[in-house]
Amino acid sequence: MKRPIKASCFALVAAGILMSAANAQQKAPLSLKNKSVKVYVTEKGTDNRMTETGTLTFEAKPQPVETEVAVFVDPSKTFQTMLGIGGALTDASAETFYKLPKDKQKEILTAYYDKTKGIGYTFGRTNIQSCDFSSDTYSYVKDGDKDLKTFDISHDKKYRIPFIKEVLAAAGGKLTMFVSPWSPPGWMKTNNDVLHGGKLKKEYDQSWANFYIKFIKAYEKQGIPIWGLTVQNEPMATQTWESCLYTAEEERDFVKNFLGPTLQKSGMAGKKLIVWDHNRDLMYQRVSTILEDPAAAKYVWGIGYHWYETWTGAGMNFDNERLVHQTFPSKNLMFTEGCAERFDPAKLDDWSLGEKYGYSMINDFNAGTVAWTDWNVLLDEKGGPNHVGNFCFAPVHADTKTGEVTYTNSYYYIGHFSKFIKPGAKRIASSASRDKLLTTAYMNPDGKIAVVVMNKNDEKIDYLLWIKGKAAKVTSAPHSIETLVVQ
Repeated sequence: MKRPIKASCFALVAAGILMSAANAQQKAPLSLKNKSVKVYVTEKGTDNRMTETGTLTFEAKPQPVETEVAVFVDPSKTFQTMLGIGGALTDASAETFYKLPKDKQKEILTAYYDKTKGIGYTFGRTNIQSCDFSSDTYSYVKDGDKDLKTFDISHDKKYRIPFIKEVLAAAGGKLTMFVSPWSPPGWMKTNNDVLHGGKLKKEYDQSWANFYIKFIKAYEKQGIPIWGLTVQNEPMATQTWESCLYTAEEERDFVKNFLGPTLQKSGMAGKKLIVWDHNRDLMYQRVSTILEDPAAAKYVWGIGYHWYETWTGAGMNFDNERLVHQTFPSKNLMFTEGCAERFDPAKLDDWSLGEKYGYSMINDFNAGTVAWTDWNVLLDEKGGPNHVGNFCFAPVHADTKTGEVTYTNSYYYIGHFSKFIKPGAKRIASSASRDKLLTTAYMNPDGKIAVVVMNKNDEKIDYLLWIKGKAAKVTSAPHSIETLVVQ
């Protein structure tokens, strides 16, 4: 006859099992044995553009001293998962693309979307109906068609849809795409104008919600999968181009009563719905108003934001991002648009273009952002086409008269992230001991660590890449960005 196990013995056995399970779940500390650091550099005043400049080794370094500069990386502390990095596939980008010779078209596709020869973009955005970066204003429905019976995307089949299909192929058949409207048709709005702000008339709330569904279905029928959508591009801006205004309460109620339920009823509950899609300055007020209503919040996947709060003369407001992330950690932060405004061909080589991207991207990722989307992937020699003259910079410009293609330094700065930080990578702890260096770091799915370090100062800085008692000696050149790949 078996003796019964006493309760106290059972408790000890159970505790032992739990302790073993807990120990099994703990990550083994990263071993740097046989690991080295490949260094890729983009540097002002040189030809270095994502150039591999050497391989570094680790040496024992138990305790750095205060006089030494260090970038500390801790792979055991993980944060958000990277979804992807990319740019917008607008009418302007598509039209410019098809004005170029075939060899230049192939070159641009490779430069952006090839994971080995290019910078490996994996994310994309496109516009629902026209935006400022279209050659004209247009709609998919005829005036007064509340039931959307005339819905037709034939306009997009000339340039934009073929362009996106070529991008998809260049990206290996997979690109995470989201879509954004700049304005409903003018007749649906209080100002009867697709431009100059105005608001959606209440009697068209359901028709406009149905419009998103029509667009997504039409694009997916063309072989372009749509991952997500934003409610409205820049809902607080009355622009000379396509624009439409919502207060936080109006956006909340439209999501709660119309767009959210319509997505669900249409079998599109899996599409990621993103609110705000405007600058960082009003983020917290907008997001808190929407997400504090559970009936609206249940439909919302994340919060989109832009970097144009600098139009006020202020700097980029990363504190608001962090506050939103801390307050609503179950929702995702996503950078949905940014570019250098007021195009000037004389400034195509201006180093501040790239540094603006590096500064934003490092801070955005460290604040919790899961995806980062630049504005137009390609523009012409005038910073367009743009039907209202709102000409801007893109990472790549093409002269449609000569066929010449220019890669600005912003292309390379973005590449220091998009090429080396893969979808599925986990952000890990990374901090610099001096504020003259900016840094973020990720552990990729294949185990490689990518550490980005940016120096936007005039001085060279020698520092240690320090990981758990081991360090490699690195030099950061003035006005440079480098990606350190630990493998």
